[in-house]
Amino acid sequence: MAREQDAPRRTYHEEPDELPAPGAAQAALEHIAALTDKTTVGATSVEPTDDGWRVEVEVVEERRIPSTSDMLALYEVDLDLTGDLLAYRRTRRYARGRADSWNGASVR
Repeated sequence: MAREQDAPRRTYHEEPDELPAPGAAQAALEHIAALTDKTTVGATSVEPTDDGWRVEVEVVEERRIPSTSDMLALYEVDLDLTGDLLAYRRTRRYARGRADSWNGASVR
């Protein structure tokens, strides 16, 4: 068992540990679930930014019957390097069964 004096100590001057991409995705899911009180489906993208991370989160906005007609939304979430929320915004709302678009053109 390691003694307390052998463990590295963090002083208040040190930066907190930076999150890796999977941690940023998880933090974004938790922030959006808490802020919107909606069910998150998952992170659809994670990318580094100058200030931390930008994560896109898919959310069930409205449950419908059948579930294939649920209304979903994409939220863009900006996090700092430690996973704290900087900003979020809903960027898209769509029916679950609707096909994605490519280059802004609808897929039919």
